[in-house]
Order: sequence, then C-alpha cells, then structure tokens
Amino acid sequence: MYTATLLTSPETPVIDRATLESLRNAWGGGEARWLDPGVAAEFALPALPENRWQVWQDLQALKIDLAVTASAGRKKRLLIADMDSTMIRQECIDELADEAGVGEYVAGITARAMNGELEFEDALRERVLLLKDLEEAVIARVVRDRITLMPGGRDLVATMRANGAYTALVSGGFTAFTAAIAATLGFDENRANTLLCEGGRLTGLVAEPILGKQAKVEALDELAARLGVSPAEVIAVGDGANDVPMLKHAGMGVALHAKPRVQAEADIRINHGDLTALLYLQGYTREEFAS
Repeated sequence: MYTATLLTSPETPVIDRATLESLRNAWGGGEARWLDPGVAAEFALPALPENRWQVWQDLQALKIDLAVTASAGRKKRLLIADMDSTMIRQECIDELADEAGVGEYVAGITARAMNGELEFEDALRERVLLLKDLEEAVIARVVRDRITLMPGGRDLVATMRANGAYTALVSGGFTAFTAAIAATLGFDENRANTLLCEGGRLTGLVAEPILGKQAKVEALDELAARLGVSPAEVIAVGDGANDVPMLKHAGMGVALHAKPRVQAEADIRINHGDLTALLYLQGYTREEFAS
C-alpha cells in the first residue's frame, strides 16, 4: 500500500476539496483525510500510479506538492537534516564571504557546487581560502544578524523528539554555525566542518577530512546503528548535490526547495511546503505538532 500526500505552503492554504477528490477518484484511492485543512491531505493507494510525475508537474502550477510514499513505517525514528538553505534560509559561507568582500564570487561557486557542477570538497577548500584573515569574531555577528530560520523547523524537531525520534543536524557547513542553530532548534546533536583559526583570525583552511556527501551517508549509518534503527527508519532532508546520496539512502529522503539537479534525482520533492511538510509526509496532523 501507498499513501499520496498533497502539500502546500501553510501561508497560502490553496488545496481545496475539489482538487483533492479529483485526484483521489482518478487514482482509485481510499478516503481522503485532512492533516491540516487547505495545507495538507492524504489518501491511501493500492499501487504506485504510473503518471505520478506528470500529476506532480501539473500540481506545481497550482503551488501544490505531491508525494507518494510507502504506507508502512511512515513515522521515522531518526531525522538527519542539512543546515544551509534547509534549516536556515542562507548559505553560511556566502554570508562570511560577503563580510570578507568576496561575497558575489563565493556565492557563484556555492551555487555551482550545490547543483553538482563542482566537487564539494574542492569547492569548499577554495571558498574557505578566500576567507583568510577574516576576524573570527565576525562569525558570531553573522549568526546574530544575518541568519534566519526556515519556517517549520522548530515544529519539525520538537514534534519528532516528542514522539521518540532522535534528531541530528549534519552539515557540510561549519560547526560555529551548526552549534548555534542546533541549540536554537533543539537538535540532539550536530556535525559539520571546522574552520581553523589562529590569533583570532581565520587561517583560510578547514580541518580535514571534510564532511562531504559520503560523510553524510556515514553519519546516517553511524547514528542509525547507535540507535538500533535501520536506514528505512530514517527521514533525511536537504537541498544540495552533496545531500543526494544521503537522501537516497534514507527510508524517506526529502529534497526541500532543492537545486534542479537534486530534484531530478529525488523521489520526494517539496517546492512549496515548509519544513512541516516532513511531518505531514509521516502522517502527523497539525493538532499533533509539538510546540
């Protein structure tokens, strides 16, 4: 059995009964259930629809996301989340580069790396080198003044933890940022790369080995083994090319507002919903969210 979930932005609840019932009838689905009226709904399916991606594309024009997932084991026991452009709206290295006067150039490299056009590790070393001699104190200022949270993050982490899941922020960014964001959102732990500093200034180097795409998969396996769960019991979320192996390895991998190349490889693509979409995909209703 499968479950079809329709989602949209909580700020613009555009899913109506006619759209929901039309799709349910076309696919021969079970009784529809509202998870949050206008925002999220679901119905059971006996088989995987052959035209699901065409329907997904059609619904995108209405600002509605569609995901079809296996019904068994939907509620996951481990959350692995990317940070930059996933749990927060920004790319931290771009914000630091802007402070160093090389923001536009570094942002261009970041965009290419996140779309899979450059090797992540090499691109990270190149960008960090451009931050050499930036005052270490700038990091705290960037966290305070430039970083904003992606909507729904607090609800996602709090609800999963309230239901017994473990939550980990695993980023190709930097520990100076993940520590702050993890504490703010309530993650159980965080992992990232370490910017090296000397005499109160960045050295232009990052500690090796770099936490890249393979390290994210290894983190998923390590955490799952420690908790005694299988990869099938993991939900992962990210937006960049370095997240793709992690998304494919998890039982439920969600490409959230992801780069085109990432979407092309992801089975669940959320372009309009926020981070609460990960809760709806697991079958949580709005009333079940933990504050």
